[in-house]
Amino acid sequence: MSASLLAVVAVAVVIALALLAALWRRLQRTSPGVVIADSRSLTSLDDATGAVRSVQTAVVTLPSDALAQIWSPEYLERLARTYWRFLSRVTLGLIQVRYAEHERSIVLLLRPIRLLVFHAPEYEMDRVHGLVRWRIARGVLVAKRGREGGGYLQIEVRRDPSEDEAQAHLHVTVEVANFYPSIASALSRRVYDATQSRIHVIVTNRFLRSLVRLDLAESRVGRYRL
Repeated sequence: MSASLLAVVAVAVVIALALLAALWRRLQRTSPGVVIADSRSLTSLDDATGAVRSVQTAVVTLPSDALAQIWSPEYLERLARTYWRFLSRVTLGLIQVRYAEHERSIVLLLRPIRLLVFHAPEYEMDRVHGLVRWRIARGVLVAKRGREGGGYLQIEVRRDPSEDEAQAHLHVTVEVANFYPSIASALSRRVYDATQSRIHVIVTNRFLRSLVRLDLAESRVGRYRL
């Protein structure tokens, strides 16, 4: 069994245990007036190139004043950190993010194994739209064709222009695009679908639902901290 598949299987077991343990807690910790709805997920494969695209979305309904307080580059950076914190928590610390000046490495701490390596994040933000994007560099889970091949992970937030004085609607999208999985190229697409792809979808959907708490982690870098 390849190192990448071993890593994914180990993570899958930990995630399953963590999700079961956290199930009863999920509904008990919410922020007043915040609702998560309209969750959707789509994963597709480009048959010509073998590139994978996976998109998970949700709509966060929250008080307008609460959104106004967090609509800033600082909180966009904190949302990005919250994603990595959630990944570590849901794997019971088995997966960690290691920070370098120009890179972010997703590391399995068994050896450790560098599962994914991203370039430092890029940020965009205006009055109604925010985006943080990590471009994929390399890693055990990335096939040779996908290393420095234009793939990326991004989190995008978009305000609904129809929001009123009482409530706002925030559309949140997590997208992986132009990703070339090493499991699919070394083994098969079916194995990739049953392991890494399924884990990613489960974890990302759970992350989106966790936003009901509005518990945004402090950034490790603090690029936009006021």
